[in-house]
Parts: sequence; structure tokens; C-alpha cells
Amino acid sequence: MATNQPAPRQIRLAKDRRSLSLVFPDGAAFDLAAEYLRVFSPSAEVRGHGGGEMMLVLGKERVKILDVQPVGRYAVKLVFDDGHDSGLYDWGLLRELGDRRDEHWNYYLERLSSAGVERDPEGAEPAAPYDVLSSTSTATQADDSSGSSTRD
Repeated sequence: MATNQPAPRQIRLAKDRRSLSLVFPDGAAFDLAAEYLRVFSPSAEVRGHGGGEMMLVLGKERVKILDVQPVGRYAVKLVFDDGHDSGLYDWGLLRELGDRRDEHWNYYLERLSSAGVERDPEGAEPAAPYDVLSSTSTATQADDSSGSSTRD
């Protein structure tokens, strides 16, 4: 994880609260599903305290992001509707989650399969990264225009 990763120029919470869009200064843009962000939370609850394998988080297909809170100039805290709010997503982690989304998601699906668990077929698939052709926003912003197995 890059500790000196520049801040995204834009952070936007989707109206349905099921994804977070990010645009970085170099033009890289990602639309990361709330489920993906939740199961890859940087919290000790998910990542563990000793650096071992991450906890396998289940049942988050329909999780939503309630709030995006800035933390200094280096991270955001995501508050999920399942009560989870203890992970700080720094710019390096968010960039990694965008850049390596397919690799991380496939790893998660493989872990589910190995555990004999299927994702809820009614749950939405995570959003794929997308390319932004142009962006006029230069300010980082959180925008909501709509006015183990861990199941916590």
C-alpha cells in the first residue's frame, strides 16, 4: 500500500448508497461496491490483529454506506448500515482496492467457495472499475445527492 498516494480529486457516494466512486489525480477512476469495501475493510475486525489471513465476511451483498467521513488529509471512514465503522480507508488502500479489484474479488469468491458458502443470488454483483473520459471536479468530495465468518 502506497503511503504517499495522492488524495482522490473526487469521492462520490452513489444515490442508492451501494457504491463509492473515486477519481484520482492521474485520471484513474473506480466505482467500488459497498459490499466489496465492507468485506475488504482495513479494520482489525476484518484484517486481524496479528497480520494473519483476513476474516471471511459473509452476508454483505446488500450492505449500504451510510456516511463517508474525512479523516485528516489521508483517509476516509466509511460507516455501513450493518453498524461497521471501524476501518480507515487511506488513499493508498482505496487506490489498491481499485487497481486490484478483480484480483481481490476473485480471491473473496474463492474463499467463499472453499468455505462452502454461496453469495445470495438476489444480491447485486460488485460494480466494475470504469474509465473517466473527462473530469471537471478538482476537489475531493463526498456526495450523496439523495437527501470466522463475520455477520456483524
